[in-house]
Amino acid sequence: MRSRLTLALVAVGAVAAVAASSAFAHARLSPPVSLASELQLYSLAVPTEKAPPATTTKIVLTVPKGFSIDSFVPSPGWTRQLQQTGSGDSAVIQKVTWTGGKTPSEEDSLFQFLGEPAKSGTYTFQVEQTYSDGSIVNWADPETGADPAPTIEAKSSLGGGGSSTLTIVALVLGAVGVLVGGIALLSGSGRQLA
Repeated sequence: MRSRLTLALVAVGAVAAVAASSAFAHARLSPPVSLASELQLYSLAVPTEKAPPATTTKIVLTVPKGFSIDSFVPSPGWTRQLQQTGSGDSAVIQKVTWTGGKTPSEEDSLFQFLGEPAKSGTYTFQVEQTYSDGSIVNWADPETGADPAPTIEAKSSLGGGGSSTLTIVALVLGAVGVLVGGIALLSGSGRQLA
């Protein structure tokens, strides 16, 4: 019984370590998986990680080729400027700059827009974050880097065929929860009988 409890605690610790390592704040774009050639609502969240009194005062989003932005949801307190080619219906937005806001420490700057990935594949966005003290964070590293660039995966369909990493993690966490709950019940019932 003791070895089972030790094994369960080791498993819970390992899962918690994996979850904690992936939970560090970073610039992110959601949904992380979406449909290719479909107009969808996307949210860009950029954390203010510096200690007070520093605030986030400027965000620049560089849009990857093949991803088009149709329109924006208003962002109160922020002013938006676009760098684009063409005009009207043929305009292609290459860069979006938000200024004028002041997002304090431990909060996210949040911007939303309707966008469309042209085809299936991975789209990597670069984000430049400027703080009130003049320092800049470039969210442009690979996924394993200190400042990873936000990415989305566009798919031709979202149904069937394989398991995502999130599904696998959820199943593992659920199994660990059931195991720990079972052990707690067994150890609790053992105490009552003894």
